[in-house]
Amino acid sequence: MTRLPRVVATDLDGTLLDSRGQVSDRTRNVLADLDAAGVEVVFVTARPPRWLTRFTDAVGGHGRVICIGGACVLDLASGETLDTCGFDDDAAHAVVSGIRAALPHAALAFERPDGVVFDPTYPNREPALDPALWSVPVEDTLGADGARGPVSKILALDPAYIPPPGILVDPPEEIRLAQEQFFAAVRGAIGPHAQLAYSGAVGLAELMPPGVDKAAALARWCTRLGVDASDVWAFGDMPNDLPMLTWAGRGIAVANAHRDVLASADAVVGHHDADGVAEELAAALLGSDARAAADS
Repeated sequence: MTRLPRVVATDLDGTLLDSRGQVSDRTRNVLADLDAAGVEVVFVTARPPRWLTRFTDAVGGHGRVICIGGACVLDLASGETLDTCGFDDDAAHAVVSGIRAALPHAALAFERPDGVVFDPTYPNREPALDPALWSVPVEDTLGADGARGPVSKILALDPAYIPPPGILVDPPEEIRLAQEQFFAAVRGAIGPHAQLAYSGAVGLAELMPPGVDKAAALARWCTRLGVDASDVWAFGDMPNDLPMLTWAGRGIAVANAHRDVLASADAVVGHHDADGVAEELAAALLGSDARAAADS
């Protein structure tokens, strides 16, 4: 019979959320049941804080989210940043300078826990934001008045292929090859100052400070809770989830996951549009109830 984990860590896009980017009613109910059973569910996502507020009622009584790819732990209910990592200004300058030299037409953005800034050439996909966020090259904001906290993530958009927003688990071969060439150029440009994470956004290099990823942030958070990796289940779908799935006692892929994730996971559950994560957790809850009944 199934023993429940103490912590469930799950990616959002392509994993817990459906193709519309929503938490289904089935998933929402199972998350509430886990919360009632004393299992802490932690969302672990590449999304920045401003894209998370609509999930406040789905994350359970604790309200904790690891976001920006592991650079920030956020209390959704209060909006308080509980933990943050980032580039110091010298490292951010080195990353930007390397990309400017190797890929002079790349469009860059800086993500911080409290906000974002973009190169003037970066496509505006968030019309609700202040247009002034696109006013100067991103490096000009380093050390500037009003820039609060370190840069948590640097985004570099492929100058040769700027696609519509979206995620492709298996992009067409010509897109995949162009993306790999871009990623190789970025890796050569950033040297030891950053590491590249891939969450599935085509044509986008997501650059994290060395040692900052979903696994490191989850491990720190679980240490605070007094929870060992063996008591953690982690769910994901993309290569940036692999360190977290490997660290957790049980690393689980959804059926629609990237091939590298499917090959490495301890188990594979249903498609994200079929509530694969929720169905696995509901079965664990049912097994736990059966075990408790047998022991009574």
